[in-house]
Amino acid sequence: MGLKMLFGLILKITYSVTFSQTAVDSLLKLGNSFYKKNDFVKAAQTWEKAAQLTENKLARNTNYSYAAFAYASAKDSSNSFKCLDIAITQLGFNDLPALNNEDALLFMKESSRWKNLINAIKPVYTTNPKAIKVIDKDVLNFWNAYDLVQANPTMAQKIYMENYINNGTMALQFYYLNKIDNIKNFVYIHNLKKKYYNSIRANTLKAAKLKPTFQKSFINLKNLYPEAIFPPIYFVVGKLNSAGTISSEGLILGIDQACMSPLADTTELNAWEKKNISSFKNLPYTVAHELIHYEQNGMASDTTLLAAALKEGMADFIGELISGKTANERLKIFAKGKEKQIWTDFTKEMYLDRAYNWIANSDQETADKPADLGYWVGYQICKAYYEQASDKKKAIYEMLHIQDYKKFLEQTKLDKKLK
Repeated sequence: MGLKMLFGLILKITYSVTFSQTAVDSLLKLGNSFYKKNDFVKAAQTWEKAAQLTENKLARNTNYSYAAFAYASAKDSSNSFKCLDIAITQLGFNDLPALNNEDALLFMKESSRWKNLINAIKPVYTTNPKAIKVIDKDVLNFWNAYDLVQANPTMAQKIYMENYINNGTMALQFYYLNKIDNIKNFVYIHNLKKKYYNSIRANTLKAAKLKPTFQKSFINLKNLYPEAIFPPIYFVVGKLNSAGTISSEGLILGIDQACMSPLADTTELNAWEKKNISSFKNLPYTVAHELIHYEQNGMASDTTLLAAALKEGMADFIGELISGKTANERLKIFAKGKEKQIWTDFTKEMYLDRAYNWIANSDQETADKPADLGYWVGYQICKAYYEQASDKKKAIYEMLHIQDYKKFLEQTKLDKKLK
């Protein structure tokens, strides 16, 4: 992610896993204000200082990369290279798409120093779907920490931070910054749902054994979309608010939100959790969904509801093509007989910045209406586009490279079908 996509996300992405975040937060906000005023040097200097004060490795490399982008915007290649060198060679920054897509860096790309830095980055992904890696180190670390906490519950925050979070993979660091965010709340959720966590332990330890099933989906995608790349799959334990996400490290699956089974004790779960925690047997569909998100870096940036729905619905639709089912089958069940009304409601907001009413809106779920209906709408749009295409591979490619979301929708003629 370059500075083109920075504003509004920087504080979330770079949140440190310490309890003293005030100074870093202030510097990030200050740097953001400088950048908006086109004072790129001050922005870069401020973000560089924030990077020096940030303890978490992932957050530090992200901050250094932003400082590098800002220095480049000021045409200061020397300091930009300095920050990139720290981010890449010392802190493991490996987000090649961010480097390749950042316009500010264009004037630096002919130098030998640039080529040496890029060559130092080893992509985490492979082009061979049979060569994927499945990593559950963080799950093992979690249960080690969990057992220590049971013996000494008053030290839960310290134990989880030292033995789970800080001892985890870079994927877990990303998941913590973006999905967990707060160790106090993490401990609170786990204390509140002890029966559930105890009951899913065995399933969380089986996730990596499904690798052959994941491989089948990945091979199917390669056949549909030869340009596909295949990142590692990481399993982590969160706080029941995210079943999966993607990062430059790969696919990150919150396995505790994909472990429902007849043996799971759901007595402590709320209504949304009971409906949205996926069955363990459906885990391959969630992995397939996240894989499609990983392929979507060729799509245009857009803040409309339509764009957000297409990205999520596309992940469900192509995920279904390669794995057999979507990750959100309950939405299909709900929508039967209500298609026209859902579509009418969606069209009222689709060109506005209103994704929060249709995606990740669990706070709006009721007994009569599920959250996340934007997924279903996006699925229907992508399905209509695919079904009318004579060249299916080309259709998949075009979906993953949408540049005009309104035009894409118009080409499906879905509006006429659902009116």
